[in-house]
Amino acid sequence: MTKKCVIVMGVCGSGKTSVGLALADHFKCRFIDGDDLHPRANIDKMASGHPLNDEDREPWLTRINDVVYSLKNRSAGGVIVCSALKKKYRDIIRRGNDNVCFVHLHGTYETILERMRKRSGHYMKEDMVKSQFDTLQFPGEDETDVKNIDITPPLDEVIAKSIEAVKELDDAK
Repeated sequence: MTKKCVIVMGVCGSGKTSVGLALADHFKCRFIDGDDLHPRANIDKMASGHPLNDEDREPWLTRINDVVYSLKNRSAGGVIVCSALKKKYRDIIRRGNDNVCFVHLHGTYETILERMRKRSGHYMKEDMVKSQFDTLQFPGEDETDVKNIDITPPLDEVIAKSIEAVKELDDAK
């Protein structure tokens, strides 16, 4: 991978962290959990069981945009996990960053809900899964810097497909 910054996106429970860590390891680049870039108010709001609105997300997405920009200016690659559910959120991350691409991990509502039921120690509540699906704007063909990866297969296969997707996106630019 050249000096690309990959955003691993999708709803909660789609495997963003697992895939993101594997991509960072494979491409020997930095891993950043987008959740660590949330302002305190966002973390508190989600922990109390309330979904974020667009106004809440704006400073978070701007922080992610700044990290992508920082990596570019240091000639570094990176993998950031971030839900990036709406096209306008992805556009905020893209703004002024020609070094960014997206790997969208997607699955059915039932698959994601089952995964969330098995999770512990995360502030995203199970009942917030519906709000994430309601918010998701599935990336279309017009977003040529996004590869959609189905999470139904075993994790190692999803990782392999994600690695191949990043290589394809890297070759495309």
